[in-house]
Amino acid sequence: MSVKVRFAPSPTGRLHVGNVRTALVNWLFAKGQGGQFVLRIDDTDLARSTAEFETGIETDLKWLGLEWDERHNQSKRFASYEAAAAKLKAAGRLYACYETAEELDRRRKVQLSRGLPPIYDRAALKLTDEEKRALEAEGRRPHWRFRLDGRRVTWNDLVRGAAEVDTASMSDPVLIREDGLFLYTLPSVVDDIDMGITHVIRGEDHVTNTGAQIELFEALGAKAPGFAHMSLLVGEDGQALSKRLGSLSIAQMREDGYEPLAVVSHLGRIGTSDNLEASDSLEALASGFDFGKLGRAPARYDTADLDRLNAAVLHAMTYEAARPRLTAMDADLGETFWQTVRPNLNRFSDVAELARIVRGPVTPKIEDAAFAAKAAELLPQTLDETSWGAWTATVKEATGAKGKGLFMPLRQALTGDDHGPELAALAPLIGRERILKRLAGETA
Repeated sequence: MSVKVRFAPSPTGRLHVGNVRTALVNWLFAKGQGGQFVLRIDDTDLARSTAEFETGIETDLKWLGLEWDERHNQSKRFASYEAAAAKLKAAGRLYACYETAEELDRRRKVQLSRGLPPIYDRAALKLTDEEKRALEAEGRRPHWRFRLDGRRVTWNDLVRGAAEVDTASMSDPVLIREDGLFLYTLPSVVDDIDMGITHVIRGEDHVTNTGAQIELFEALGAKAPGFAHMSLLVGEDGQALSKRLGSLSIAQMREDGYEPLAVVSHLGRIGTSDNLEASDSLEALASGFDFGKLGRAPARYDTADLDRLNAAVLHAMTYEAARPRLTAMDADLGETFWQTVRPNLNRFSDVAELARIVRGPVTPKIEDAAFAAKAAELLPQTLDETSWGAWTATVKEATGAKGKGLFMPLRQALTGDDHGPELAALAPLIGRERILKRLAGETA
């Protein structure tokens, strides 16, 4: 069987780490199996969906490398949903209900007060045609519920193993609102059938919906796909992450300078038995994906882990990969420069400050002018990677300085800072003329 999966976001907000993890796991599974990944925009709610958010979804997925094989908009498929609804109505599986939200709420409270489960009592099935006409004459418009079989629905979940839902314990789900708007379930099932989706991969908060959805697949004459329900993300404190946290949106992470490979490595490996380390590529991540590695416990999302992976991605980045970005930043000072500074990068943007240390201007920190003058006097005429050791050895011999007392004043004079890249490689890039000026206390 050729694997085909889908990611179906609603264009009503920005993508965040929770739904991107779902997209990523779908993509990894499909590509690891040589299958297809479908992007399906759930824009049936025309009032809340926007073109801006739809474009944002595409931008985020492309930035992460999650290219799709097919793309669809549910807003263009209403005719298919109408046809499916008509089929269900004709079979007696989709029935009209006229209760208001307030009436339903009162019924639930009464049921709870009697110790009964607060599920819909199917009172609408007892309405006569005359009663329906009377309700509609009052101005009421029906919402439409799917009549469940009320049985134990079982499936083999790719993450959870043997799973079941007793649909007798559930209310018949509403598939169409009073205003005619299709809710998520019917369009999703119809699309999965029409598009040949083989596996539905999503968060475990959808487990209870699966029983009703499997019944809906069967009522429409189709075989249900396979299902996989992943554990949800929690924060460092163990609390569920809110998708409304802007700092966890992919757009914000991009603005904050995170590398896409770090983001997918993080989201692809938290909650699994794999070591939390940066992957060489998205394809390598896909080749190692296995549902058997996913745990049942909540996956802990820690920004500190992402920061560590982001640095690891940068530290392994080749000059060829970095060069276009260095050029765009006017910070391409050659391969030696990149190899020298990349171990000090946490964000790629850090390279701009390191390029400034080489080119200037740098205001040196000189606490001992005599020491700096002696160091300038002993500076070799020609600087290369071997010069640093010889120079510092002669300065040590001439001044008696050693350890931190030797190297810190030199670093402060040459870079204006207490920390930074290895000076043995950086000094030749700075050049003898700038070094002499900085040792003299000049901004250069």
